[in-house]
Amino acid sequence: MATERLLFHEMGLDDRLLKAVADLGWSQPTLIQEKAIPLALEGKDLLARARTGSGKTAAYAVPVIQRILASKQSVREQEVRALILVPTKELGQQVQTMMRQLTAFCSRDVRVADITGKADLSAQRPILMEKPDVIVGTPSRVLAHLTAQNLVLHSSLETLVVDEADLLFSFGFEDDLKSLLCHLPKIYQSFLMSATFSEDVQALKELLLHNPVILKLQGSQLPDSSQLQQYSIKCEEEDKFLLVYTLLKLHLVQGKTLVFVGAVDRSYRLKLFLEQFGIPACVLNSELPVQSRCHIITQFNQGFYDYIIATDELSLADPTAAPETAGKGKKRKRSTERRGGRTKDKEFGVSRGVDFQNVANVINFDFPLTAESYIHRVGRTARADNPGTALSFIAHTELGLLSEVEEALSGDKADSSLKPYEFRMEEIEGFRYRCRDAMRSVTKQAVKEARLKEIKQELLNSEKLKTYFEDNPRDLQLLRHDKDLHPAIIKPHLRNVPEYLIPETLKGAGNPLSTRRKKQKFKSTPGGVVKSSFRKNIQVKNPLKSFRYSGGRKGRAGQS
Repeated sequence: MATERLLFHEMGLDDRLLKAVADLGWSQPTLIQEKAIPLALEGKDLLARARTGSGKTAAYAVPVIQRILASKQSVREQEVRALILVPTKELGQQVQTMMRQLTAFCSRDVRVADITGKADLSAQRPILMEKPDVIVGTPSRVLAHLTAQNLVLHSSLETLVVDEADLLFSFGFEDDLKSLLCHLPKIYQSFLMSATFSEDVQALKELLLHNPVILKLQGSQLPDSSQLQQYSIKCEEEDKFLLVYTLLKLHLVQGKTLVFVGAVDRSYRLKLFLEQFGIPACVLNSELPVQSRCHIITQFNQGFYDYIIATDELSLADPTAAPETAGKGKKRKRSTERRGGRTKDKEFGVSRGVDFQNVANVINFDFPLTAESYIHRVGRTARADNPGTALSFIAHTELGLLSEVEEALSGDKADSSLKPYEFRMEEIEGFRYRCRDAMRSVTKQAVKEARLKEIKQELLNSEKLKTYFEDNPRDLQLLRHDKDLHPAIIKPHLRNVPEYLIPETLKGAGNPLSTRRKKQKFKSTPGGVVKSSFRKNIQVKNPLKSFRYSGGRKGRAGQS
């Protein structure tokens, strides 16, 4: 017989915290929350490994808030009591949102500040002078404020949290973290939360933790095959584009989808390619302003978009080796990334720790270079108890990487490995000429222009309109990020799929495209060309455009 689960109201939490938990709709804690919260409330240091989407953020946020509320009953002096370190700006905003949701009924007693943004140190100084109870930031940002004496922690800090601990060193924060420790008190409680136990996590454990309780929950790093279906298909460069086009256009992939690529140029190349076929998608990469990136993630979670093309750049390059800004006349030495003359944000990472909600599919258009990167990418789907699918495109040069990932996964569970995706490429050969036609339009110059146009557009949205959107928050909802960029030549005929190209096996599967096209044919003129019927309508409904209107085709001769 299974043991009874410990519930939130049995953990001795403050009533205001319990009310916030109830408002979030959490009827009972997840496994990591059930085990970690009571131990944290006892004052123990924790090293917890649980897979992505298991509720790690709340597992440390609840005890942090509870401890602050308890100390506020005896000590009224306002101090910074908790520091939460995260590897990326996107994760920082997500943590701040979670903390604010949990402090909804005690926001006067527990104030939270997120300092991961790109604002100047001087602009953030007034926020820190108010001594918020909880500070969320990246190690480099926190260290910069400590060095500038905008922030003092050596006497007040009670709790240190390192979220996504396995990523901090890989994001180049090792030196910052070691320097930061000199500014902390000798005694404080520490939590390390991680999706994997790597050598970096072991090094952090030695640095930060004192006799920790180690929680290794959910033996596998990814859900098993009953929840997460993982597939791989061997295909070369052209076949990747052909496959992603047919999967999306024929609705063989349904639901919200994240497509991961390895470089910024490739994200725009894929976006422009899909635009040729009338498939809208957002691009998410390190060159976009942080406000735009966070807004895209928020709108994606709200269901505004179906497809995001995300760049997992840190799987390709060591961030410590790459400068933050590449000058226009210089090129980076690394050959793995296309270079532009634009600023890249080294604290960008959408495959790591960010909570994309209700993602049905993850497509690895470019296969990740490490098993850890694969786990973090695929971990964006099948979160909590939701099902998900991961499909990886494998070129012949990536077979070794596939073997490494399969070996890492088989160490956890036999049924969490990648299965071959049974897909007969010969059935979609008829689409190949359309694919090549579209690819010819997506030139290097078109990609370059698309990057510039998108960045200018997003900078305008992010900076110039920032104050307007603060005054008119409803208008922000109308701001879309998946609009066509159109620097490539658009060929209208590619948007429609002719009936004869649809494979026989799909014709009887209730393909939504075929039914939609039949409706259009039924409504339009016998010729089936929408353009001609549109012209006819203009002539009938707009007699003022003709000197001699006769109500029919004769009116065409008299138009001036």
